[in-house]
Amino acid sequence: MRKLLLALLASTSLMTLTPAIAADTPKPAEARTPLTELGKDDPYQWMEEIEGARALDWAKAQNGKTLPVLQGDARYAALHDAALTIVNAKDRIPGVTFLDDNNLRNYWQDADHVRGVWRRTTLESYRTAQPAWETILDMDALAKAEGKNWVFKGSDCLAPEARYCLLSLSNGGKDAVVVREYDAETKSFVAGGFELPEGKHRFEWVDKDTLIVATDWTPGEVTTSGYPYVVKLVKRGQPLSAAKEIYRGAKDDGGYGVSPFVLRDHDGVVQAVLVLRPLDTFNAETHLVVGDKTVKLPFPLKSSIQALVQGQLVFSVEQDWAAKGLKTGDLAAFDLTALKADPEKAKATLILRPTAREAVQGVNATRDRLVVAVTENVKGAAYAYEVKNGAWTRKKLDLPANATVTLGSASDKDDRFFVSVTGYLTPTTYWLADAATGKLDQVKAAPAKFDASTHVVEQFEATSSDGVKIPYFVVRPKGVKYDGSNPTLLYAYGGFQVSMTPSYSGVMGKLWLERGGTYVVANIRGGGEFGPSWHEAALKENRQKAYDDFFAVSQDLITRKITSPRRLGIMGGSNGGLLMGVALTQRPELYNAIVVQVPLFDMIRYSQIGAGSSWMGEYGDPQIPSERAVIAKYDPYSNLKAGKKYPEVFIETSTKDDRVHPAHARKAAARLEELGYPVLYYENTDGGHAASANLAETARRQALEFIYLTRKLMD
Repeated sequence: MRKLLLALLASTSLMTLTPAIAADTPKPAEARTPLTELGKDDPYQWMEEIEGARALDWAKAQNGKTLPVLQGDARYAALHDAALTIVNAKDRIPGVTFLDDNNLRNYWQDADHVRGVWRRTTLESYRTAQPAWETILDMDALAKAEGKNWVFKGSDCLAPEARYCLLSLSNGGKDAVVVREYDAETKSFVAGGFELPEGKHRFEWVDKDTLIVATDWTPGEVTTSGYPYVVKLVKRGQPLSAAKEIYRGAKDDGGYGVSPFVLRDHDGVVQAVLVLRPLDTFNAETHLVVGDKTVKLPFPLKSSIQALVQGQLVFSVEQDWAAKGLKTGDLAAFDLTALKADPEKAKATLILRPTAREAVQGVNATRDRLVVAVTENVKGAAYAYEVKNGAWTRKKLDLPANATVTLGSASDKDDRFFVSVTGYLTPTTYWLADAATGKLDQVKAAPAKFDASTHVVEQFEATSSDGVKIPYFVVRPKGVKYDGSNPTLLYAYGGFQVSMTPSYSGVMGKLWLERGGTYVVANIRGGGEFGPSWHEAALKENRQKAYDDFFAVSQDLITRKITSPRRLGIMGGSNGGLLMGVALTQRPELYNAIVVQVPLFDMIRYSQIGAGSSWMGEYGDPQIPSERAVIAKYDPYSNLKAGKKYPEVFIETSTKDDRVHPAHARKAAARLEELGYPVLYYENTDGGHAASANLAETARRQALEFIYLTRKLMD
């Protein structure tokens, strides 16, 4: 669940199972600076009122200045139409949840289903070019009928039949959702069924008539980050006020809130119920529910429960666990029965110990096998593991090389699972694999969305300020001349153990590569490309290392004459948006274009804005003077100065972003304008942290980005 929680900041797609988790070395306590003193002289604090009239009027005025400039470019319409065609294309691969051969489910959006349709088909039909889909829920029809701007945020269906599902519905794309019980067979909401009002809930089915839920049971009963910390059992038919409390964290807990976690075998039978209590962004306790009480398990605070297979509880550790003979990055397992009987004496069995240039990127379980996706020097592979008498053996799956391998849904009935393979120039292929036999069957292949024949992919290394080698990928025209004239877009993230691996983007390819652009992705520290240690190398007081890595890659591109400062642009979102702000203030001479997407920017007040306090394990606590001193050195907001040669930046955000909060972007633009710099700013009134609530908005945002990059780097 660690990677699930880390993914919350990186994107809106939550792909993995397990939470974040260990304590930093205790330090002498420092007197905490009162919150009222942090940024007290900031003239733009009023922008922190997310939908305040003054802030919204300001945003609308900024849109009114920016959109005519970018949309008024004669080339914008063609870029927008190309992006819209790609995002609405019906020949995209529909990824599926594998329930059984007669029930593969998918959520789909296109021009005819702007908000999306939840649907199902059979495996036999899915293999065909035009599967026959049966609609389970039409979100466009629901939104129209209820007069809401509903965004589908996922379904949690009760195993093993998966008939009864808890649907998460967001009004406008916010993280906060309304939860309603839905019958996938009758295709209707269950009368008198389970329902939770809007909130940042954490919930799981226990049985058909019981949920385990973490939510704000009374107004304001959330952590300082805005997440729940009280867990209760909710019975069917009872009001929420009658729910029975079984666990309570603390209001000052960090991270993304207390989360229940139900472990089931592949017949849907509950084997254990856990409660995971994040203490900060990466440190969390694991508690076992016993009756209506909990028992704390001896897992290290940095560990992640990954899967349950053949009675083996598979987990990873993000710190050394000497008592069990485990090292940072290891994948291991406990016999679940032995763990529950005597947690302290239970023996951990090592499954995989990655090398220095390897990292576990994904874990899944079929009925009898464990499947592990890894990166080897940032290139993907997958292995199937079998356990016999407590010993694990593996075999490598014969998937395409030099690509990203992503594990998909697995069957509970046998050892089949879906896996996708993609690369920068290679459209995604979707495979049905058998973990027992190693058989691979390609069931889908996405068509190309741009002409990739003109480009090649290379991998280089730059040397950072402390001598560490930083890999990066370059997707460039085959006939490029190394004369510094190539328009180049550099992307990076560098945080929360999120890995930047090769992926296919039809829009980027069509709107940038096909038009002669070069695309670069930097695997800087802070990410997870080489496991937990790669991430931890850039935490808190070492944050500057991630930025130095990025500058080293930028300089290496210039030194190799792949590009030049005049032709080099950069892009990043969320934590990557913070990276863009640091690049703007520390090394503006390296770049001629900067796209700042849904960013963190005011790092002195970040812990008070949106869900900011949940990330103090990554950045540090501004209330602690020594940690604030480190943050202040790279904080983009306070380091914006007059008289610098800043390029004209493009800043974008969403009013509905209740995670990072639009105040960061608003303040950045306002301060730049105050200092006399030109700035382009776009605030979408919907969309949440993804900055777009539907595909039409996605296409518009992408077209705006690439027309800006065209004007700055190609003209």
